[in-house]
Amino acid sequence: MYQHVLLVTDLQDDTDLVAAKAKWILNTSPNTQLSVLHVVEETMIGFGYESIPSSALSENINNQRCQEARLRLAQILSRNELHAHHVNIKTAISGHKGIVDYCHQHAVDLIVIGRHKRTGLSAWLTGATADSILPDIDSDLLVVQLTSSN
Repeated sequence: MYQHVLLVTDLQDDTDLVAAKAKWILNTSPNTQLSVLHVVEETMIGFGYESIPSSALSENINNQRCQEARLRLAQILSRNELHAHHVNIKTAISGHKGIVDYCHQHAVDLIVIGRHKRTGLSAWLTGATADSILPDIDSDLLVVQLTSSN
């Protein structure tokens, strides 16, 4: 029985498929806490040979992107009739770092995340976030296979 489930979403059109799996888990374990996370990747600014996160210069730089993400996330939760204990829009240098840090800080014992099947150059360059977090978390991971994304 899970105590704390984390639904990770990239807010793409197929998020409802991942949300449905999280809802199924919650329906089988009514006392389980649900948190939802979307990571807005930091905008990096180059200065010569160095890159720094834009938020180091101003806290408002990523604010508009976070506001848009909050609206989309609220629509997804409403459409899927999910009631989250915590809804987080987080900025991080990468999706991997944002998810792993969140899990370590909030005692998550199950992550529900989608994975787009990628082929060719896309697979080699970007990989899948679900694959990258696996070595760095102690939680169980439910990966929902989604359609191809090139």
